[in-house]
Amino acid sequence: ISPLISLMKDQVDAMVRYGFSAAVLNSSIDFDARREVLGRLRRGELQLLYVAPEGIEGSLRQWIAECKISLVVVDEAHCISHWGHEFRPAYRKLAGLKEQLGNIPVLALTATATRRVAADILAQLGMSKPDGFRGSFFRPNLKITAQKKGAGRNTRQDILGIIRRHAGMSGIVYCLSRKGVDGLTAWLGEQGVRALPYHAGMPDEERRRSQDAFARDEADVIVATVAFGMGIDKSNIRFVIHRDMPKSVEAWYQEMGRAGRDGLPSDCVLMYSWADVIGYESFLNNVEDETLREETRRKTVEMFRLVDQGGCRHQKLVACFEDSIDPCGESCDVCRGGTVADLVVSTPLRGRKVGAATRATPVDVDLELFERLRALRRRIADRENVPAYIVFSDAVLTALADRRPATREEMLATPGIGPAKLARYGDEFLELLNGTE
Repeated sequence: ISPLISLMKDQVDAMVRYGFSAAVLNSSIDFDARREVLGRLRRGELQLLYVAPEGIEGSLRQWIAECKISLVVVDEAHCISHWGHEFRPAYRKLAGLKEQLGNIPVLALTATATRRVAADILAQLGMSKPDGFRGSFFRPNLKITAQKKGAGRNTRQDILGIIRRHAGMSGIVYCLSRKGVDGLTAWLGEQGVRALPYHAGMPDEERRRSQDAFARDEADVIVATVAFGMGIDKSNIRFVIHRDMPKSVEAWYQEMGRAGRDGLPSDCVLMYSWADVIGYESFLNNVEDETLREETRRKTVEMFRLVDQGGCRHQKLVACFEDSIDPCGESCDVCRGGTVADLVVSTPLRGRKVGAATRATPVDVDLELFERLRALRRRIADRENVPAYIVFSDAVLTALADRRPATREEMLATPGIGPAKLARYGDEFLELLNGTE
């Protein structure tokens, strides 16, 4: 059960390339395709079926209950909780699903649940004394920098300079308002940046085009409100910039966490001010529940204080999720003694080696070979009509450029390449690596 219809196709495409039998069932597919998927489910031909929470109601829920289902996975499970930062009422209707499906195992996944939210998730999903697995909230490859707006700096020019530092790479810029998104997108376009907007005020088709272009590396930057991003699984996002402060620590962690999912170093830049706190007050007028309204206001003030009072950014951030670490050392501006000025360049950095901003390995990688691997990945992705990162992530390409495997056995030993992807793409990449392309 996944929250965003727009991402399900990419998720299914990725699973198929890992060798799984997977399909999607949502309102975007026609009657014949829907009937075919349901038939495959009934015959036990599917290993994975992706559905939206809204799509598992009524007759479809009963149909699924009559099929042999062995596991229900609820992704972005914090959406089920009133206390979660992205509450979605349809998730509440999942209550009773476990019992209806014969008390089969339920797996609830979230990256941003406090203990209060986690307790609500368990209650809503009818999970009694489940096993819990909790990883560290510290992601050292995310390099956090925070800058108080004003203070003699020009926010737009800083954003442009950070984008230029990551020329040709993917990034997200978050803004508080739709007006802010449209204005910044237009200005970045005038500066030569391949940027597209995304917010809830745009027509559905226009939003879809922006998301598809970004997923397929046809646009480098998405300028967006919080309407963009939940469930985004594009692995090669190299920077996330918040032009305005997020409404809560949970939202900040979720949004900046869209960077660096391939494990490579990525910049997360937060620009904030007390004016942002005041700006969120207008949104609270639509919250009828007084307790929830005050809780939301408290979280926004907490977010401001967390970044304004100094100290290791990562250490303070993970503490909000009841995790503890020593000061990060090099993964935030406070610990490394840097500022946003260190991330800003006046002209695009092109033709450089794949260095600290783009690699996980300590050795320099042949940039020319890396770019040829990227070009091959792009051709394959266009041929299969999927985002490039679904073929191979940047981390895999970096490893290939570093290791230069000459045989299928050596290629299979590369992290991120399994038997299914070796069978599908191995020969083409080996031809390039061996100079026989």
